Amino acid sequence: MIYRPERLVRLSPLEDSQMESRKYSDLFIDFDDTLYDTHGNADIALLELYDHFRLDRYFQSPSQFTEPYWLANVLLWSQYARGEVTRDYLIVERFRRPLSVGMGEGVTEAFCLEVSDWFLEACADKPGLVEGAREATDYLRRRGYRLHITSNGFHEVQYRKLHACGLFSHFDTIVLSEDAGVNKPSQAFFDYAFRTTGATPGATLMIGDNFVTDIQGAQAAGLDVVFFNRHPDQFQAPAPVNYEIHHLKELLTIL
Repeated sequence: MIYRPERLVRLSPLEDSQMESRKYSDLFIDFDDTLYDTHGNADIALLELYDHFRLDRYFQSPSQFTEPYWLANVLLWSQYARGEVTRDYLIVERFRRPLSVGMGEGVTEAFCLEVSDWFLEACADKPGLVEGAREATDYLRRRGYRLHITSNGFHEVQYRKLHACGLFSHFDTIVLSEDAGVNKPSQAFFDYAFRTTGATPGATLMIGDNFVTDIQGAQAAGLDVVFFNRHPDQFQAPAPVNYEIHHLKELLTIL
Protein backbone atom coordinates (compact mmCIF):
# COMPACT_ATOMS: atom_id res chain seq x y z
CA MET A 1 0.00 0.00 0.00
CA ILE A 2 1.32 3.45 -0.90
CA TYR A 3 0.25 6.23 1.42
CA ARG A 4 1.12 9.81 0.48
CA PRO A 5 0.02 12.52 2.96
CA GLU A 6 -0.55 15.99 1.61
CA ARG A 7 2.51 18.17 2.14
CA LEU A 8 1.61 21.55 3.61
CA VAL A 9 5.07 22.49 4.90
CA ARG A 10 6.57 25.70 3.50
CA LEU A 11 10.36 25.99 3.53
CA SER A 12 12.40 29.15 3.75
CA PRO A 13 14.69 30.16 0.84
CA LEU A 14 17.69 28.98 2.93
CA GLU A 15 16.09 25.60 3.52
CA ASP A 16 15.25 25.35 -0.19
CA SER A 17 18.88 25.93 -1.12
CA GLN A 18 20.03 23.39 1.48
CA MET A 19 17.65 20.80 -0.01
CA GLU A 20 19.06 21.35 -3.48
CA SER A 21 22.62 20.75 -2.31
CA ARG A 22 22.12 17.86 0.10
CA LYS A 23 22.92 14.26 -0.77
CA TYR A 24 19.73 12.46 0.34
CA SER A 25 16.16 13.00 -0.77
CA ASP A 26 14.61 9.82 0.66
CA LEU A 27 14.86 8.17 4.05
CA PHE A 28 14.05 4.50 4.62
CA ILE A 29 13.23 4.18 8.32
CA ASP A 30 12.69 1.01 10.30
CA PHE A 31 9.68 1.17 12.61
CA ASP A 32 9.91 -1.33 15.46
CA ASP A 33 12.35 -0.26 18.17
CA THR A 34 13.64 2.52 15.92
CA LEU A 35 10.64 4.85 16.19
CA TYR A 36 8.05 2.72 17.95
CA ASP A 37 8.91 1.35 21.40
CA THR A 38 7.98 -2.17 20.43
CA HIS A 39 9.74 -3.82 23.36
CA GLY A 40 8.31 -1.45 25.95
CA ASN A 41 4.78 -1.64 24.57
CA ALA A 42 4.98 -5.43 24.32
CA ASP A 43 6.15 -5.67 27.94
CA ILE A 44 2.96 -3.88 28.99
CA ALA A 45 0.84 -6.14 26.77
CA LEU A 46 2.52 -9.28 28.11
CA LEU A 47 1.62 -8.35 31.69
CA GLU A 48 -1.96 -7.67 30.59
CA LEU A 49 -1.97 -11.05 28.84
CA TYR A 50 -0.61 -12.74 31.96
CA ASP A 51 -3.54 -11.39 33.98
CA HIS A 52 -6.17 -11.97 31.29
CA PHE A 53 -5.34 -15.66 30.85
CA ARG A 54 -4.68 -16.15 34.59
CA LEU A 55 -1.22 -17.51 33.93
CA ASP A 56 -0.44 -17.16 37.62
CA ARG A 57 -1.97 -20.64 37.84
CA TYR A 58 1.08 -21.98 36.02
CA PHE A 59 3.90 -19.54 36.78
CA GLN A 60 5.21 -18.32 40.11
CA SER A 61 5.78 -14.82 38.73
CA PRO A 62 5.22 -12.92 35.45
CA SER A 63 8.96 -12.93 34.74
CA GLN A 64 8.96 -16.74 34.54
CA PHE A 65 6.71 -16.30 31.51
CA THR A 66 8.01 -13.06 29.99
CA GLU A 67 11.72 -13.94 30.06
CA PRO A 68 11.29 -17.17 28.03
CA TYR A 69 8.94 -15.25 25.74
CA TRP A 70 11.62 -12.69 24.87
CA LEU A 71 14.26 -15.36 24.33
CA ALA A 72 11.97 -17.20 21.92
CA ASN A 73 10.75 -14.02 20.23
CA VAL A 74 14.21 -12.63 19.45
CA LEU A 75 15.42 -15.97 18.08
CA LEU A 76 12.32 -16.55 15.96
CA TRP A 77 12.33 -13.04 14.46
CA SER A 78 15.97 -13.52 13.47
CA GLN A 79 15.06 -16.82 11.81
CA TYR A 80 12.04 -15.20 10.13
CA ALA A 81 14.22 -12.42 8.68
CA ARG A 82 16.52 -15.07 7.19
CA GLY A 83 13.57 -16.95 5.71
CA GLU A 84 14.17 -19.98 7.93
CA VAL A 85 10.69 -20.02 9.49
CA THR A 86 7.27 -18.88 8.30
CA ARG A 87 5.06 -16.18 9.75
CA ASP A 88 2.55 -18.78 10.96
CA TYR A 89 5.28 -20.79 12.69
CA LEU A 90 6.61 -17.67 14.45
CA ILE A 91 3.17 -16.64 15.68
CA VAL A 92 2.53 -20.02 17.30
CA GLU A 93 6.01 -20.93 18.48
CA ARG A 94 6.87 -17.67 20.24
CA PHE A 95 4.05 -18.49 22.67
CA ARG A 96 4.27 -22.26 22.70
CA ARG A 97 7.83 -22.15 24.07
CA PRO A 98 7.27 -19.82 27.04
CA LEU A 99 3.84 -21.28 27.87
CA SER A 100 5.36 -24.77 27.93
CA VAL A 101 7.70 -23.68 30.73
CA GLY A 102 4.74 -23.42 33.10
CA MET A 103 2.04 -25.49 31.44
CA GLY A 104 4.07 -28.44 30.17
CA GLU A 105 4.45 -29.82 26.68
CA GLY A 106 0.72 -30.18 26.07
CA VAL A 107 0.15 -26.56 25.01
CA THR A 108 -2.04 -26.70 21.90
CA GLU A 109 -1.63 -24.72 18.73
CA ALA A 110 -5.22 -23.47 19.13
CA PHE A 111 -4.43 -21.99 22.54
CA CYS A 112 -1.22 -20.40 21.24
CA LEU A 113 -3.20 -18.77 18.42
CA GLU A 114 -5.80 -17.51 20.89
CA VAL A 115 -3.06 -16.02 23.06
CA SER A 116 -1.30 -14.55 20.01
CA ASP A 117 -4.47 -12.91 18.69
CA TRP A 118 -5.14 -11.35 22.09
CA PHE A 119 -1.54 -10.17 22.38
CA LEU A 120 -1.45 -8.58 18.92
CA GLU A 121 -4.69 -6.75 19.66
CA ALA A 122 -3.25 -5.46 22.94
CA CYS A 123 0.02 -4.40 21.30
CA ALA A 124 -1.57 -2.69 18.31
CA ASP A 125 -3.19 0.05 20.36
CA LYS A 126 -0.18 0.94 22.51
CA PRO A 127 1.11 4.47 21.72
CA GLY A 128 4.60 4.38 23.20
CA LEU A 129 7.43 5.80 21.08
CA VAL A 130 11.19 5.63 21.40
CA GLU A 131 12.43 8.83 23.05
CA GLY A 132 12.86 11.57 20.45
CA ALA A 133 10.89 9.82 17.70
CA ARG A 134 8.23 12.49 17.31
CA GLU A 135 10.71 15.33 17.44
CA ALA A 136 12.91 13.64 14.82
CA THR A 137 10.11 12.79 12.38
CA ASP A 138 8.56 16.25 12.74
CA TYR A 139 11.96 17.76 11.93
CA LEU A 140 12.58 15.48 8.95
CA ARG A 141 9.18 16.25 7.48
CA ARG A 142 9.73 19.95 7.93
CA ARG A 143 13.06 19.63 6.15
CA GLY A 144 11.24 18.12 3.17
CA TYR A 145 12.66 14.61 3.14
CA ARG A 146 10.48 11.87 1.71
CA LEU A 147 9.97 9.42 4.57
CA HIS A 148 9.29 5.72 4.03
CA ILE A 149 8.67 3.03 6.64
CA THR A 150 10.53 -0.18 5.77
CA SER A 151 9.50 -2.96 8.14
CA ASN A 152 9.31 -6.74 8.54
CA GLY A 153 6.32 -6.31 10.87
CA PHE A 154 2.95 -7.91 10.22
CA HIS A 155 0.64 -5.96 7.94
CA GLU A 156 -2.48 -5.99 10.12
CA VAL A 157 -0.54 -4.79 13.16
CA GLN A 158 1.83 -2.17 11.73
CA TYR A 159 -0.87 0.15 10.40
CA ARG A 160 -2.70 0.11 13.71
CA LYS A 161 0.51 0.84 15.61
CA LEU A 162 1.33 3.72 13.27
CA HIS A 163 -2.11 5.21 13.95
CA ALA A 164 -1.91 4.51 17.69
CA CYS A 165 1.38 6.36 18.10
CA GLY A 166 0.33 9.25 15.86
CA LEU A 167 3.02 8.85 13.17
CA PHE A 168 0.97 7.47 10.28
CA SER A 169 0.63 10.79 8.47
CA HIS A 170 4.36 11.47 8.69
CA PHE A 171 5.21 8.92 5.99
CA ASP A 172 4.98 9.04 2.22
CA THR A 173 5.11 5.27 1.85
CA ILE A 174 4.79 2.22 4.08
CA VAL A 175 6.79 -0.72 2.77
CA LEU A 176 6.17 -4.02 4.57
CA SER A 177 7.80 -7.36 3.97
CA GLU A 178 4.43 -9.08 3.58
CA ASP A 179 3.70 -6.80 0.62
CA ALA A 180 7.20 -7.26 -0.79
CA GLY A 181 6.94 -11.04 -0.45
CA VAL A 182 10.36 -11.17 1.19
CA ASN A 183 11.98 -9.85 4.38
CA LYS A 184 14.78 -7.44 5.11
CA PRO A 185 17.75 -7.91 4.70
CA SER A 186 17.03 -9.48 1.33
CA GLN A 187 18.08 -7.49 -1.74
CA ALA A 188 14.63 -8.26 -3.16
CA PHE A 189 13.02 -6.35 -0.27
CA PHE A 190 15.02 -3.23 -1.06
CA ASP A 191 14.40 -3.63 -4.80
CA TYR A 192 10.67 -3.66 -4.01
CA ALA A 193 11.09 -0.61 -1.78
CA PHE A 194 12.83 1.30 -4.58
CA ARG A 195 10.10 0.41 -7.07
CA THR A 196 7.33 1.33 -4.64
CA THR A 197 8.77 4.63 -3.44
CA GLY A 198 10.57 5.81 -6.56
CA ALA A 199 13.72 6.29 -4.46
CA THR A 200 17.21 5.51 -5.74
CA PRO A 201 20.05 3.93 -3.73
CA GLY A 202 22.44 6.85 -4.13
CA ALA A 203 19.95 9.40 -2.79
CA THR A 204 18.49 7.24 0.00
CA LEU A 205 19.60 6.83 3.61
CA MET A 206 18.52 3.88 5.75
CA ILE A 207 17.90 4.42 9.48
CA GLY A 208 17.46 1.40 11.71
CA ASP A 209 18.36 -0.33 14.96
CA ASN A 210 18.95 -3.90 13.75
CA PHE A 211 22.46 -4.28 12.43
CA VAL A 212 21.69 -7.33 10.29
CA THR A 213 18.26 -6.62 8.82
CA ASP A 214 18.43 -2.83 8.58
CA ILE A 215 22.10 -1.94 8.26
CA GLN A 216 23.80 -4.81 6.48
CA GLY A 217 20.76 -5.34 4.26
CA ALA A 218 20.72 -1.69 3.22
CA GLN A 219 24.48 -1.55 2.68
CA ALA A 220 24.30 -4.59 0.40
CA ALA A 221 21.59 -2.77 -1.57
CA GLY A 222 23.86 0.25 -2.05
CA LEU A 223 22.44 2.60 0.60
CA ASP A 224 24.23 4.76 3.12
CA VAL A 225 23.10 3.96 6.65
CA VAL A 226 22.48 5.38 10.10
CA PHE A 227 22.87 2.68 12.74
CA PHE A 228 20.67 3.56 15.71
CA ASN A 229 22.60 1.74 18.40
CA ARG A 230 20.34 2.10 21.43
CA HIS A 231 22.57 0.02 23.70
CA PRO A 232 26.21 0.81 22.85
CA ASP A 233 27.33 -0.68 26.16
CA GLN A 234 25.95 -4.05 25.01
CA PHE A 235 26.67 -4.02 21.27
CA GLN A 236 29.36 -2.61 19.01
CA ALA A 237 28.98 -2.44 15.26
CA PRO A 238 31.06 -5.27 13.75
CA ALA A 239 31.59 -3.36 10.49
CA PRO A 240 31.91 0.31 9.44
CA VAL A 241 28.77 2.42 9.00
CA ASN A 242 28.24 5.91 7.62
CA TYR A 243 26.72 7.17 10.86
CA GLU A 244 26.07 5.73 14.30
CA ILE A 245 23.73 7.43 16.75
CA HIS A 246 22.63 6.55 20.28
CA HIS A 247 19.65 8.90 20.48
CA LEU A 248 17.21 9.95 17.76
CA LYS A 249 17.86 13.64 18.46
CA GLU A 250 21.26 13.12 16.86
CA LEU A 251 19.49 12.85 13.48
CA LEU A 252 18.91 16.60 13.72
CA THR A 253 22.66 17.19 13.42
CA ILE A 254 23.11 14.73 10.52
CA LEU A 255 20.17 15.65 8.28
